[in-house]
Amino acid sequence: MTQKIAVEIRRLPHGNGLALPAYATDGAAGMDVLAAESVTLAPGARHAVATGFAVAIPEGFEIQVRPRSGLALKHGISLPNTPGTIDSDYRGELKIIMINLGDADFAIARGDRIAQMVLAPVVLADWAVVEELGETVRGEGGFGSTGGHAKL
Repeated sequence: MTQKIAVEIRRLPHGNGLALPAYATDGAAGMDVLAAESVTLAPGARHAVATGFAVAIPEGFEIQVRPRSGLALKHGISLPNTPGTIDSDYRGELKIIMINLGDADFAIARGDRIAQMVLAPVVLADWAVVEELGETVRGEGGFGSTGGHAKL
């Protein structure tokens, strides 16, 4: 069974009339986020698109912001810092940093679905300084050390 966590949300004046972030289907992990402004992204351009809301994420959680697959595939529209993290202590407007990786201008209209957001638990690291790390088969092998696409 899927657990539900209460998250406080505050509409900002320029978000009035827009739907709140919502799950499109019963099996969706991400909520659709709507633009609260209209903007045109030229090829290569970036813009922090207003959503018209702020949230109070419970301690121990984050919101991850992710691109919409249809916008990425059909238009080359993505998020340059994906997944973006919204921390539990942030109380400002949630904005979606978007980039146009396509070859044509892309118009975003107020009310368009522009991203997805996922509420996720956070696990904090507690560093343990050691002299040696445990052995693995891979060891210190870096990028491509486990084989490239030619091996497939």
